Amino acid sequence: MVSAVFHTPLDAPSAADPSTTKSIAPGALSMSATAQNASKTKASSSAKPATRDMAAWSRNFWMAVLPPTCGIALLVVVWSMVSASTGKSIPGPLETWGQALEVFSNPFYRNGPNDQGVGWNVLMSLQRVAVGFGLAALVGIPAGFVIGRFKFLSRMFNPLISLLRPVSPLAWLPIGLLVFKGANPAAIWTIFICSIWPMIINTAVGVQRVPQDYMNVARVLQLSEWKIATKILFPAVLPYMLTGVRLAVGTAWLVIVAAEMLTGGVGIGFWVWDEWNNLNVKNIIIAIFVIGIVGLVLEYALIKLATAFTFEEVKS
Repeated sequence: MVSAVFHTPLDAPSAADPSTTKSIAPGALSMSATAQNASKTKASSSAKPATRDMAAWSRNFWMAVLPPTCGIALLVVVWSMVSASTGKSIPGPLETWGQALEVFSNPFYRNGPNDQGVGWNVLMSLQRVAVGFGLAALVGIPAGFVIGRFKFLSRMFNPLISLLRPVSPLAWLPIGLLVFKGANPAAIWTIFICSIWPMIINTAVGVQRVPQDYMNVARVLQLSEWKIATKILFPAVLPYMLTGVRLAVGTAWLVIVAAEMLTGGVGIGFWVWDEWNNLNVKNIIIAIFVIGIVGLVLEYALIKLATAFTFEEVKS
């Protein structure tokens, strides 16, 4: 019998011999595990801010959308209940919406001097407000600067302003009709007289609140009154002045509707009164929403303008 003998090479380690397997250094294993943990930590830390940002965005979105939606829904529900309780004498939301689509399908039609679309009426009211408000700004803002700058004039005009400011703007309408002999200038006069007081008062208060240090520097530099007004007072008073402008525009838009009801002609106030004479309650409700939306747009635009020119003081 022939026996075969196989010799294993000396340099080939046996797979079964644990002493001959390639060993891994403990430090290398520890470094590998640390790198893996670091990468996992980095990935989780980068995911957490993204999750937090998404949650914050979602929360802010719903807080911006949900409350106004609930308010509008509440208005529609109450409106529907009032319409049902009055036996549809006050039109409901659906009937008013259908009428609004018809009204705004052609807002700039003209069938005569007293039969014009809602668009022309709104533009005419805005024109009267712009003229009356512009005249009030030309008079009220310089008057506020002068009254706030000089104590003698402030004490002189304060009683007059306190006496005339609480008077209802419509009380000035008959005076305008008597003096100007026309409905349109009388309405502009009413806008003027009701818009001038907020601008005078806010501008004067702003001038009086200018820090005394500024005025001391102007006195040391021997600046003229013109330079004091343009270089020192105007930049400091601008936020107060814009607040007065915003209040004046809001008041003017409120007053023009009532003035146009009494004077007639083209205008959103006259349109409301004319629709009441025609017993068209749907158009009256539409006019109420139009007046509110236009007033809201004016208010928002002036708030943005005031914010753009308002500077916060840097606290040290």
